[in-house]
Amino acid sequence: MTRHGPGSDIDESDLEVSHPKDYAAGVPAVLVSLERAYEQMGAVRTVQSLTRLNQRHGFDCPGCAWPENPGHRKPAEFCENGAKAVAEEATLRTVTPEFFAQHSLGELATKTDYWLGQQGRITHPMVLRDDATHYEPIGWDGAYRLIADHLNALPSPDQAVFYTSGRTSNEAAFLYQLLIRSYGTNNMPDCSNMCHESSGTALTDSIGIGKGSVSVPDIEAADLILIAGQNPGTNHPRMLSTLEKAKANGARIIAINPLPEAGLKRFKDPQKVSGVVGRGVDIADEFLQIRLGGDMALFQGLGRLLFEAEDIAPGTVIDRAFVDAHCAGFDDYEAHVRSVDLDTVVEATGLTLAQLRDTANELIASERTVICWAMGLTQHTHAVATIGEAVNVLLARGMIGKRGAGVCPVRGHSNVQGDRTMGIWEKMPESFLAALDTEFDIDTPRKHGFDTVDSIRAMRDGQATVFMAMGGNFVSATPDTAATESALRSCALTVQVSTKLNRSHVVHGTTALILPTLGRTDLDVQSSGKQAVSVEDSMSMVHLSRGRLKPVSEHLRSEVAIVCQLARTLLGPDHPVPWSRFASDYDHIRDSISRVVPGFEDYNTRVRQPDGFELPHPPRDSRRFHTETGRANFSVNELEWVPTPAGRLILQTMRSHDQYNTTIYGLDDRYRGVKGGRKVILINPDDVTELGFRDGDLVDIISEFTDSHGRLEERRIHDFRVVAYSTPKGNAAAYYPETNPLVPLGHVAKKSNTPASKAITVRLEPAARKDS
Repeated sequence: MTRHGPGSDIDESDLEVSHPKDYAAGVPAVLVSLERAYEQMGAVRTVQSLTRLNQRHGFDCPGCAWPENPGHRKPAEFCENGAKAVAEEATLRTVTPEFFAQHSLGELATKTDYWLGQQGRITHPMVLRDDATHYEPIGWDGAYRLIADHLNALPSPDQAVFYTSGRTSNEAAFLYQLLIRSYGTNNMPDCSNMCHESSGTALTDSIGIGKGSVSVPDIEAADLILIAGQNPGTNHPRMLSTLEKAKANGARIIAINPLPEAGLKRFKDPQKVSGVVGRGVDIADEFLQIRLGGDMALFQGLGRLLFEAEDIAPGTVIDRAFVDAHCAGFDDYEAHVRSVDLDTVVEATGLTLAQLRDTANELIASERTVICWAMGLTQHTHAVATIGEAVNVLLARGMIGKRGAGVCPVRGHSNVQGDRTMGIWEKMPESFLAALDTEFDIDTPRKHGFDTVDSIRAMRDGQATVFMAMGGNFVSATPDTAATESALRSCALTVQVSTKLNRSHVVHGTTALILPTLGRTDLDVQSSGKQAVSVEDSMSMVHLSRGRLKPVSEHLRSEVAIVCQLARTLLGPDHPVPWSRFASDYDHIRDSISRVVPGFEDYNTRVRQPDGFELPHPPRDSRRFHTETGRANFSVNELEWVPTPAGRLILQTMRSHDQYNTTIYGLDDRYRGVKGGRKVILINPDDVTELGFRDGDLVDIISEFTDSHGRLEERRIHDFRVVAYSTPKGNAAAYYPETNPLVPLGHVAKKSNTPASKAITVRLEPAARKDS
């Protein structure tokens, strides 16, 4: 039986493997949700929290960024993993000063992410002094002074790095970037750098804005939905309800993924009779089991087939009216894509020519097409070009700026898009910085800062010596674990603003601070009364979130309060930003945002509407494209894909169904049939045999890369169980963060610098025998 208690850690010998599920949700999802909620929160807090989750006068889910359907809320407006996220945050388990006195850093460092996360909410600010073996309590004033002293002692503000998690609210993110820029740097890595940076880069180049162009009603009205490199059943489960409605309205859905995912096979909505006693709804009409890294070839091949169909029936396939009125680069795109070799596309994708032609015919028949994607597209070296090719296909068909059609990058963490809108980016445009300067009478720096990968390099190389994280688990979220840990240990000070323990608390600088903060579920009371924060979902809707639960400790501070008090200590009482006023009443923050950030005019009034408000999106709203050409840009990209060397596999890292990002909720990947452990590698059965292994063998996984000097570079992780699984030949899959050590820091997407965690060349060796 899988253990979830705070005292237990992972014992991989308990791991069991069974047949994968062919549906998502249903009664098991309800039972698991209630079991985990009761286990962590008890009966009263379970009712108090789940009945307010994603409701208009409740709080926004701390999990994914999938939006609510405007105008309607179900009584249970959450999914299984949303309930797990709330249970983890609203837990009654606590990590007190007594806990830290009992557990040394040496002991905590031996624990897994799962064990650390299961211990509960941190109750007091804690400090680890130079050469100390244990964290000890510190007062808030002392913590702020310690940070300020370190920052003020730096020769340059650019020697500090400030990380942001996607859980941070709009108000906290706006103040955090304002603090950082007031201090004098743009070093603002964030979780976008590791997930959808490729999407933002490609979309900005092609349509002039790095956000999706569709809403939930658009998806429900679509004729055809392509879902590429995404697993909604685990990562965005509420999306399945939207897809179910789209199916009921006649949509065709094509799943494009190396792994068959339960949620894209069949969905059993537990809030409907058919989801409880019936078989539910078949979601995908077609499943294209594509090879890792083959999506660029797929979209180029589809582009060629569109032009072939246009030749047969001129004026019926390519939307020349849209192209001529709104697009640039079409002739170059047409010339390039007509030269694409379909035999190469077949080889690169692992699909048949018949599958390619059938998919092209679906595109031709559709008047309203949406393409959705997630990290399966964004975490490749050619990710930006791949997304550009997907947009090319939509532009050729005139599918931007019309109802039921467009681009849909499905972002992960609940306010990751809002954080970027609020200025959390190392390369914010001049217009934003100038507006900050005008609003607050300050001079913000213009020099671009470090993103995540460059921040790790800077800390590793001694160019940055102070690291502060507003949420998140930097160590476990980033690639190249050895390099990341070395980088943080090279710092003079590391600061983690956190709700719960994680790996980043035990990989620390010479001095380390843990600052405990309120979560989404917690009641936030400041001097003016109860406060609400706001978030932006994956489809540019902005709405309020109001925590209601009594915090587990009186020593917790909101992220807004932490930023404001640190700013007062660091920048002094005469700084022109009204930090005390902002901390007392968050409406004042929103008033300033309304004058700085386009689209947020009359913020306080509009965000209090029942469903909040929608931000402007020029391509969607009026087919205006704020690009260098003033038009939507077709891109021309030389075809890239990821061949498998002889005797090797191409590995993708992925989440279990029992985790969200780096938070491990439990040890059961129910949909894939993995229970009681995490160290597995899913491999095509023919590859298992050809590589000389058997299902169930223990192996070491060794990644292979060529460094900048042409030398072979290897990294090894130990004792993973081989699981024969349906994945394309030559491909494999395993969970992160366990596989993060295999990804070198320099293995990144061109232009976006996103770690290419979906394309790692590996070989397998029998696990080394341990001495008895």
